[in-house]
Amino acid sequence: MSLYKYLATSPDPLPRLVRSLRRGVREFTLPAPRALVRPALWGFLTLREGWHYVRRVLIVEPLFKGYCTRFGQRVRTGIFLHSVEGKGDIVLGDDVLVDGKCTFVFDGRYGEQPMLEIGDHTVISHQCRFLIGRRVTIGRHCLIASTSSLFDTDGYRTDPVERLGGLPPGVDEAQPIVVEDNVWIGTGAFILKGVRIGTGSVVAAGSVVTKDVPPNVIVAGNPARVVKQLAEPRPPCNAPEMVSLLEHQTASS
Repeated sequence: MSLYKYLATSPDPLPRLVRSLRRGVREFTLPAPRALVRPALWGFLTLREGWHYVRRVLIVEPLFKGYCTRFGQRVRTGIFLHSVEGKGDIVLGDDVLVDGKCTFVFDGRYGEQPMLEIGDHTVISHQCRFLIGRRVTIGRHCLIASTSSLFDTDGYRTDPVERLGGLPPGVDEAQPIVVEDNVWIGTGAFILKGVRIGTGSVVAAGSVVTKDVPPNVIVAGNPARVVKQLAEPRPPCNAPEMVSLLEHQTASS
């Protein structure tokens, strides 16, 4: 019998004592008087937030903006530097938030200068992934939830013989993605090549969108299908930004 098994299973006094001591060490905890731990917590949170602010404003945001071809006012990030691979254009509008840590991969096999364009007031959340062979366009006031993926190319040949032979994908296998204004894409959704998502629509969490989505609907499933029709948005009288958005949508249509 190994020593470990002996100590772990034997009913003898010594192994029982060892197990009791181990259990006592693992279950040990200190008292936490509120008068002491609350100020300590406030101090820790203050220092952490201060460091995160300095890290974001002085390090991460300037470095990410260095990747961008063009960016608007008040573009913000989180405290992690996003991963950008390959050569392509990143164009950001005003008040764009690219939060957490996202991945942007530009595949130059499909065109000379792939492009990612994100409109004003759009939020890209943590761990979103973009594979851009030609172009991915995201409109204004969009919400892209965490772990969502937008791929305008498959990345490999779909024909098994050609893929086994290591042939690169054809230029026509990359098809642009367009996400129109005020679209909400739920957590973990996949938006595949050639898809256009209409204004005001919602893509449910975990959906796989393989074809165009009409405006003002909810789609869900794999492949995604329309599950609900949404009413046309009506701006409140005290929401000038919404009025501006609807005017922009009307002009675009």
